[in-house]
Amino acid sequence: MNAGMVFPEKLLGLAATIRPADILEILLVAIIFYKLYAMIEGTRAITLVKGILVLFMINFFCNVFQLNLLSWIFEKVMTWTFILIPIVFQPEIRRTLERLGQSRFFFHERISLDEAEANKVVEEIVKAAKSLSATKTGALIVIERTMGLNDVCATGIKVDAAITAELIGNIFFVNTPLHDGAAIVRGKRLYAAGCLLPLTEKPGLSKELGTRHRAAIGMSEQCDALILVVSEETGTISIAENGKLTRHLDGDKVAEIIRPAFAHPHKNSLGDLLLKWRNQDVGAN
Repeated sequence: MNAGMVFPEKLLGLAATIRPADILEILLVAIIFYKLYAMIEGTRAITLVKGILVLFMINFFCNVFQLNLLSWIFEKVMTWTFILIPIVFQPEIRRTLERLGQSRFFFHERISLDEAEANKVVEEIVKAAKSLSATKTGALIVIERTMGLNDVCATGIKVDAAITAELIGNIFFVNTPLHDGAAIVRGKRLYAAGCLLPLTEKPGLSKELGTRHRAAIGMSEQCDALILVVSEETGTISIAENGKLTRHLDGDKVAEIIRPAFAHPHKNSLGDLLLKWRNQDVGAN
């Protein structure tokens, strides 16, 4: 009877040592690992990570069964592996740091549109996409969200004009100077055109995808923007987001996907709260 009570007592004793801070730390570690996995999923990095995990498992079993020679070999291999990781993972590490640096965790600068403005912008973009699709005119439109794209805008020509289907059509008209670049949409303004986007390095993409589609996927891997693509060969409308391309979209589906980028519920960030508190303090004085 006493022996049967040992395990529950030990379990209760162990549970009593767990602090709220320990639970919070476990949750934070889980979130960090999940985010890291989400960033490298679908890239060549995920294959390399699996290979490293296999090496760890082999090394573990070598230590358990006291296979000294193999343990020594794998110890040296693991040492060189950690030296080579920054070299092999350089694109993924750079992309992760860029996303962390561009994210506005505390000071939320996302441009807010009211419902009427958002509907108008979405209507004009959808109208332009359908028109370009009908004439098989290639187009690449980047819809900026929370991550700033000033570095991408700097590679093109600043436009900073109200968004209309006619303007978008003129920008991507064949043989015009800005035809081959990307247009950047920021809020209700078409901010820049003729911009250069990075090409994806993702392996195994369909051979049907041309440079525009690869640029759209590459851009979506590095930021949270939505990238709308109109194929010059088929007129197919596609949208890239988080490294994934959704193809064969009609006008209604395009509107459904891009509308949240413009018409979104306003959430107070820490920066908003500080600014509101400061304004109230100034008004009181």
